Amino acid sequence: MKIDHPDSADMHVPLLLRFCIGLRMICGVRKQDFQAGATYRFMNWGDRPFLVRWFCFVKWALYQTFVAIPSAAKCLRVDGPVSSTPMWLLDENPLANHPWENADAKLPDAADVVVIGAGFTGGGCAYHWARRAPSDRRMVVLEMDDPASGSSGRNEGLVVVGRYFKVVYDRVLSHLRNSCAQFDAAQRELLARQFARRYCEAAYYNADLIASTIRDEGFDCDYNRAGWVQGQEDAPAESLRDSVAMAAAEGFPDWVSISPEEAGERSGMRLTKPAGFSIAAASWHPAKWVWCLLQKALSSETVELFTRTKVTVVDADADGYIVRTDRGDIRCRSVIYATESYTPKLLSRFHDKILPMQEQAASGDGGPPGLKPHIGISGTWWFGGRYAQRVLFGAGGSRVPDEEAGRNLPSRFLSRFVGQQMVRFFGPYRLVMKNEWSGTVGYTPDEYPVVGAIDGKGQHIIGGMCGSGSGVSFNGARCICNRILGLTDEPDHYPAECFGPSRLLDPETHQWPAMDQPEK
Repeated sequence: MKIDHPDSADMHVPLLLRFCIGLRMICGVRKQDFQAGATYRFMNWGDRPFLVRWFCFVKWALYQTFVAIPSAAKCLRVDGPVSSTPMWLLDENPLANHPWENADAKLPDAADVVVIGAGFTGGGCAYHWARRAPSDRRMVVLEMDDPASGSSGRNEGLVVVGRYFKVVYDRVLSHLRNSCAQFDAAQRELLARQFARRYCEAAYYNADLIASTIRDEGFDCDYNRAGWVQGQEDAPAESLRDSVAMAAAEGFPDWVSISPEEAGERSGMRLTKPAGFSIAAASWHPAKWVWCLLQKALSSETVELFTRTKVTVVDADADGYIVRTDRGDIRCRSVIYATESYTPKLLSRFHDKILPMQEQAASGDGGPPGLKPHIGISGTWWFGGRYAQRVLFGAGGSRVPDEEAGRNLPSRFLSRFVGQQMVRFFGPYRLVMKNEWSGTVGYTPDEYPVVGAIDGKGQHIIGGMCGSGSGVSFNGARCICNRILGLTDEPDHYPAECFGPSRLLDPETHQWPAMDQPEK
């Protein structure tokens, strides 16, 4: 289908049509739209008095509904039914219903370790276990649906280095102020720097480890390391300058500032301010990455995968654990929770410790003609990218109840809002939306991952990655597998004093890092 790209003169929308479009959106508002609106209201005006906060939000919502979004209606078109299947899962899943297509398949009675979840983290665990475990130690990976069906197959398609140094520092420092009264101001500042340093060291290693694994294994997952341009049009000029300077001073040169002209050359975005640029970020097909990891692992004798097998509870026993599923029980010595936003449903102690946050995306044919392929792009409230013939765009950030983790209920208002934002950054375009979906990612209160032992014995978790799963999961899986296997010949980037779950579950007794003097 040929998509025409209009110029600005084609974008005029008559007043009556604007009203009809706005009224249609109001009539189509659902729970997920209200949740997205509440998040936007809090993030923009959360520090204002109640009435002022609501006045500002209603004014913004009316402007979006009857002015901004209708103005972009000719750009983002919905001409027919829209599929809720994520763009990445349109490709045939080579591991769908594995191994139940074989009538003789059955769960094993026992294993050395059980991994719950077969996304980025579960696939990473399987790969590293197959790479390092002796032949007599077996891992079983359980997935309640098909591999990559959760957030790993519903995201924006970026391999991120993660959160840059100042973001980690600011979030951790804010949380320490509110939750750790045992520390004074100087100690909190020192802790926040140590946490940010540990995070960035692990994330840099993770990004390079993914790149080398794809190269060495010959994985076909559309990997292209072209970076990520982050428009800073709505942020104070000094915020980008300060964050880049802080990262450079700490020895993390991935996060830099580029001119509006360079940002335009790299991404096609039309900017008036310098943009942030993550040099080491890459684009890929996230579901194919998971499938490649699992297929490689299954070629060994030490890993088994069972899809469409839902874990209901994990019980402790004298020899380890009993993982109970809807297909039977498995006894094991260790368990790895690769469940991210689903974790509180299995482990109630993580309620309000790992928060399911909805993010959403849509895709279609056409898009801004200037949008360059393979590179990550984002503004304050949205993200996007061009992948082959399709353009993906989205946003997110609304918390959902624990029991709704994994829900696929995107907000059409939010999709149209992002469509309008793309006009702002790229000019007029034509895009026919074909797919629209949502998923949930796990956020911790300090927006810092948990990687480590839950009970001091054999239960482990890799989660709370705050939408940066590709920046944590692969290296985190390597380190946890090595710990279970007792291997110490590779670097371990996730010290318990920073990443251990006890900092959230029991901060009073958590063993925090030493604070004698700043690390260098």
